[in-house]
Amino acid sequence: MKEEATSRNRKRKRQRNPKTPKEEPNETPKKQNNDKKNQRETKTHKNHQHGGSSASSKRPKPSNYLDMLREKLSGGNFRRLNEKLYTCSGQEALDYFREDPDLFDMYHTGYQQQMSNWPELPVNSIINWLLSRSCSLVVADFGCGDAKIAKSVKNKVFSFDLVAKNPSVIACDMSNTSLESSSVDVAVFCLSLMGTNYSSYIKEAHRVLRPSGWLLIAEVKSRFDPNNGGADPKDFVKAVCDLGFTSTLKDFSNKMFILLHFKKKEESNSNEKKIEWPELKACLYKRR
Repeated sequence: MKEEATSRNRKRKRQRNPKTPKEEPNETPKKQNNDKKNQRETKTHKNHQHGGSSASSKRPKPSNYLDMLREKLSGGNFRRLNEKLYTCSGQEALDYFREDPDLFDMYHTGYQQQMSNWPELPVNSIINWLLSRSCSLVVADFGCGDAKIAKSVKNKVFSFDLVAKNPSVIACDMSNTSLESSSVDVAVFCLSLMGTNYSSYIKEAHRVLRPSGWLLIAEVKSRFDPNNGGADPKDFVKAVCDLGFTSTLKDFSNKMFILLHFKKKEESNSNEKKIEWPELKACLYKRR
């Protein structure tokens, strides 16, 4: 009887205090860190699979950022130099670049960047015109830049600009070149009527051209848009003709630039009347 009572007591005790299930041991700190690392790697892998990216991947690479900064600084310097050339005389521009010839490289680097956005370049139109004529024609390229015309045709080309970066270019004020009078057949101004005394450049072209010689002008179209502050092209053509030329071509078909061709008259004007030269709008670029 005593044993039966003891057995019943044990049974009741087990019912009152059921055995708790055995708990898993706590994770160690090392295992917790590994789990977190695996979760991060899994999340990153999923982001890559779904086209996502972390914040660090959105930052520009240092090299790209520096290139962007250099381009911005270069663009700012180009705008400053460009404005300088449009708002000073040719002699002032010549003195300016003589003091620091590196500025000329800076300007032409920015100029090339601007030209890369043009669907068609006016210098190519002039080159094609020359290629369609006799290579015996002597050419004077006023404001030649990188002397592309001289490099592209077989003609004898005198290349003039404010700075001579290679032996084929003659550094000078374009209103006073070293050419003899009536010594060339073609005078070219391709986006180079920039000084406030631009009319003196055209007068110099008239001096060096032979009778029946050609004057080819390519300029930014907005400079000849009277509706937006530009010169009236009729006034400009009249002024050139009053100097002693005949107009042979007025091409406004291109979106970016105009082409004007003139031919020097056989006989010079006996009575030198005062010519009314219109003010040409400066071609200034906006900050971006």
